Amino acid sequence: MTKKVSMITQIVIAVILGILLGLFFPVIAQHLKILGDVFLKLMQMVIPVLILGQIIQAVGSIESKELTSLGGRTIFVFGISSFLAAVWGIFMALVFKAGDASNVAGLQNSSIQAQEISFSETLLGFFPINIFDSLSKGSIIQIIVFALFFGVALNKFMEKDPQSQLAKIIVDFNDVIIMIIRYVMVIAPIGIFALISSTISNLGIQIILPLIKYLTVYAFATLLFMILWILVITLYARVNPIRLVRNMKNMSIMALATTSSAITLPIAMEETKYKLGLSDRITNLVLPLGMSLNSNGSAMHMAITVTAISQMYNIEFGIQQIVYVAIAATFISLANAVVPGAGLVSLAIIVPQMGLPIESIAIFAGVEWFVGMLRTILNVNSDVYTAIIVAKSVNEIDYDIFNGKVKI
Repeated sequence: MTKKVSMITQIVIAVILGILLGLFFPVIAQHLKILGDVFLKLMQMVIPVLILGQIIQAVGSIESKELTSLGGRTIFVFGISSFLAAVWGIFMALVFKAGDASNVAGLQNSSIQAQEISFSETLLGFFPINIFDSLSKGSIIQIIVFALFFGVALNKFMEKDPQSQLAKIIVDFNDVIIMIIRYVMVIAPIGIFALISSTISNLGIQIILPLIKYLTVYAFATLLFMILWILVITLYARVNPIRLVRNMKNMSIMALATTSSAITLPIAMEETKYKLGLSDRITNLVLPLGMSLNSNGSAMHMAITVTAISQMYNIEFGIQQIVYVAIAATFISLANAVVPGAGLVSLAIIVPQMGLPIESIAIFAGVEWFVGMLRTILNVNSDVYTAIIVAKSVNEIDYDIFNGKVKI
């Protein structure tokens, strides 16, 4: 029996081979760029409908009881924490210059300019005039706004007509779209190989150094953000921070090892109930809901990466662009589909929105596995942190269980 090579392993191999080809056979590498461009176009072709369908399904499937006061405060914490994660990512990228590539001449000579938009234009640009026009232009924020309205309306419609097949049709449609992305991702190693080889042939091996710095800043930003989360939990819920970390040890290790929130969910729910002492009601509501609506890690990943790309290409973002990135990263994290190479798909959504070259995504493919670890542990842990806040607000934390005085 032969063991199937994982997508991440295939991409890592493709990156290594692409670097070698770009260094030693630059002329050949230049001719391969078209393969990479085809891959990027294929990956982009279903993104508008992916965003539309995923958010409609996520919002439309929320049960009425989850939209009560308890569900409302849960979703509120989800939104605030994801936005703050995006802002934190931008802040850390700006302070530590995560994308500094001053030693890479090919990037610094870029003629790309940041889009000049006023605050009022930014705000008005969030709202669509015609959803079909937004879909054709790939205006992601407008698509998300429409999807949120559609999801709420679908929720109410299904209450009136539970026998309607509309929700099932949307779910089936989303499954087909994700299947298309899975088909496209089959050729991801070839596309990444072509893009990396052509990039290295143009920019040289020195492009690796900015990636190392980016990954270091990203890891530091994730660690500090989780420490801030723990500080908030400690002060609000009156718990021991060391015991909090210890009680969440298994789920954190699983998140790092598997880079999958879905795989980690059963362990997270078990530890939340039996080590943190949260009630079944809170655990069963907040953690599964967080799978769709709470992605602190994804929001930070997109924000810090887009900022790093702008720095690599020596493009300065103004306050309007920074605000737009933070809001866009927060909204797009709602549609964080569970597909192979989800990080690359997310970048393919937000990078073009900021007028940045989409081929820059390939530069980050080589560190996607490490990024996935950081993204997943923050996604998983922030779901649990939110559950603790919500549980404390309704006095549903058993401190005897949390402190190990009662074993279940």
